[in-house]
Amino acid sequence: MAGERKRDAKLLSGGGTLALLLAILGIGVAIYRLVFGLSATTNLSDEYPWGLWITFDVMIGVALAAGGFTTTLAAYVLGWKKYKPVVRPAILTAFLGYALVTAGVFLDIGKPWTIWHAMIMWQPHSMLFEVAICVMLYLTVLFLEFSPNLFEGLGMPGAAKFMRHPVVLWPLVIAGIILSFGHQNSLGGLFLLMPHKLSHLWWSPLMNYWFYLSAFAVGLAMVSFETIVSHRTFKMEQPLPLLDGLARGTAIALAVYLGARFIDLAARGNLGLIASSGKASALFLIEVVGLGIVPMLLLFSPGVRKSVDGILWSQVLVISGVILNRFNVAFLTQATGATGGYFPALSEIALSVGLVSLAVFAYRAAVLYLPIMSHDEAH
Repeated sequence: MAGERKRDAKLLSGGGTLALLLAILGIGVAIYRLVFGLSATTNLSDEYPWGLWITFDVMIGVALAAGGFTTTLAAYVLGWKKYKPVVRPAILTAFLGYALVTAGVFLDIGKPWTIWHAMIMWQPHSMLFEVAICVMLYLTVLFLEFSPNLFEGLGMPGAAKFMRHPVVLWPLVIAGIILSFGHQNSLGGLFLLMPHKLSHLWWSPLMNYWFYLSAFAVGLAMVSFETIVSHRTFKMEQPLPLLDGLARGTAIALAVYLGARFIDLAARGNLGLIASSGKASALFLIEVVGLGIVPMLLLFSPGVRKSVDGILWSQVLVISGVILNRFNVAFLTQATGATGGYFPALSEIALSVGLVSLAVFAYRAAVLYLPIMSHDEAH
């Protein structure tokens, strides 16, 4: 009993209590939205039908949860065993992230109770259909990949061992990688229909691939971030060799992503837009140079990779850059309609903060009560 009280104290102390309170606030806003509708809860309009919830809770949430497929790809498919210690935390983060993405979609559509229609009313030529099916399937895959932790926590080692058997695990890993490629691409592909509305610093016939490449980079950055923060929170030694590898991987992924975007801009004759697009130019320079090229160069530097703080803050820049990219694409750089621009309502902000806080609280609880970090994955 004393041990249980100690763990409860850790769960509800400091940041844990704040996260729980913000999560409760977000749940209250969600209930309000379901009762009174979107018009009473958001500042969305015909010019801006996708606002903070789709941008932050869905597009950004999917990108930040990409650490699940990147780490399983590295640890199992590529055979880089040194990354196995971060697979469990990465899968946990991805599972929580996609659960919140599903919640965000549920709350943003006009008739939430019809969210299941995609399972039986197939529209195979629709990007949204691919996103819906891939996200539902990948959330299922993530739950199955995460289930051994639950079985171990419940004292069912036999079930956990079965779920980790290669015959079961490998199909899940491969399915997760394929499904991630599908919906990460399709989220960007949604904007292929609006070349007239989106600045051509971002719009491209290949922009669906830019979403995937940037998700690959930010997935590695998120794994680094959560590893450093978790080890500090629970007073564990930082795995610097592992963080160094993640940092180099992030830098390489950024180099591929940024190089592809600049080549595309040059091929389409749009490099001049960087200096002639007003607000869009400023946002592009902040996103691509300040939050893309700068952290890439930092992470390529051996001196930076020898410092945990250097890796942490460089990866924070990478995460911020991808977050800004999704905001830029979703509404910051879109042409302003006749009724003006869009700024989220306080209720929209409160719900997004509440969902993130709920994920933080759930992550903290899982680490305390399940064998997420206290295990040996060296084999």
